[in-house]
Amino acid sequence: MSALVAWLLAGALALGEGGRAGETGTRGTPEALIFSDAEPAEGSPRAEPFSDEARAPETESSASTESSHARSSSEGPTEASVPPDLESSPDFVGPPRELASRAFILLGQSIEAGERLRLDWTISETFAGETLRTSVHVLRGLREGPTLCLTAAVHGDELNGVEVIRRLLVRLDEQRVRGMVIAVPVVNVFGFTAGSRYLPDRRDLNRFFPGIAQGSLASRIAYSLFHEIIVHCHALIDLHTGSFDRSNLPQVRGDLDIPAVLELTRGFSGVVVLHTPGERGMLRRAATDAGIAAVTFEIGSPLRLEPTEIEKGVHAIEALMQRLKMLPRRRGLRQDPPPVYYGSRWVRSPAGGMLMAEVSLGERVRKGQRLGLVIDPLRDRSVAIEAPVSGRIIGMAQNQLVLPGFAAFHIGIGGSEEALLEAVGTGKQEVAPEHDRLDPALGDPREPEAVPEDEEMSEEAGGG
Repeated sequence: MSALVAWLLAGALALGEGGRAGETGTRGTPEALIFSDAEPAEGSPRAEPFSDEARAPETESSASTESSHARSSSEGPTEASVPPDLESSPDFVGPPRELASRAFILLGQSIEAGERLRLDWTISETFAGETLRTSVHVLRGLREGPTLCLTAAVHGDELNGVEVIRRLLVRLDEQRVRGMVIAVPVVNVFGFTAGSRYLPDRRDLNRFFPGIAQGSLASRIAYSLFHEIIVHCHALIDLHTGSFDRSNLPQVRGDLDIPAVLELTRGFSGVVVLHTPGERGMLRRAATDAGIAAVTFEIGSPLRLEPTEIEKGVHAIEALMQRLKMLPRRRGLRQDPPPVYYGSRWVRSPAGGMLMAEVSLGERVRKGQRLGLVIDPLRDRSVAIEAPVSGRIIGMAQNQLVLPGFAAFHIGIGGSEEALLEAVGTGKQEVAPEHDRLDPALGDPREPEAVPEDEEMSEEAGGG
């Protein structure tokens, strides 16, 4: 399979004509969406796949919030001026005749080539009836290319991703970017302002995608985000952290059974890759069901801003954009192959008490190795927690008070990419539990306390 460097223009056109997995009733990404170095055959027509017309399928508009904007059809071609010095520069990205020409419409606003805009996305209303909005940043390069979407703070207490997006946008130059970046730094404004993972009604927003226009608060927000913004993406990175005083090693989670997702994960330089199909209702699951290559990018701990982890996240996304040819190659930016884990195992506390870890995040451990102690402070005794398998610590709880059964350490079970591909091909891989189920304090998503039983749990809500 060729390197992950660019979308085929013809493939993107096929996507616009209805070649989405969600429309055929099967999960997965159409063959035309796989990244490729190949150029269209001489004499073949060139598509204009990155206009609003080609990207967004027709959807039912939401009548319940101000967030619905009528999507205008693309206007006629406009001139995209390219500075002569940039055109001749060896750092300029893209073949000379692939100038972005059509207007792109998002949230009722037209974005021209070489332009950067901050748009307002209307989320909902407050208890006082005031309109609640958040920012959507759009950066469109002078040259055609893929549309990369970034989202953060779907869980309102997960802050690292917000700063990753901010730093990345500061560093990007629309004059040198090929394609487009659409970023929503704070999706769950309710939770973000309250320092809470959840929405005011205690629902987890990342359980309700792609949403229902007339559903609960969570379902309406999910519907609006998905149908007004996400449908424009060729690829999606949804940024998260660990939850409930747990920290995650920077890691990309995706359904590696989908070829385009597997290719996408190869672009994250040196970041751990974990194979997980995703639970129904998650943003990335809804995106892949709709034919969009999507991954979750976990970085660090909740309710904290961790500069080292944040910088790793920015570096990884820059490396991905270089591999997609959205950015020119930069000297000194290493592109290490990502370590891939096709399975994982949570290690739980055997007793209640004070958890004291003896290993560090990212450390490799052996089967039988002591990972930490659970100390009974009243009786001055302790119980050891041992590794049931060999692997690498990809997630762990911070030292704290725990109850029996508390998920304390997350071990990635690794192997070479060849072993992963073989395991995926034979269907024998050990699939890790997905995002919130990797944080067992939330309980099983099918239980009423984790996902309230209402209209969002119908088959209609779970579809792509």
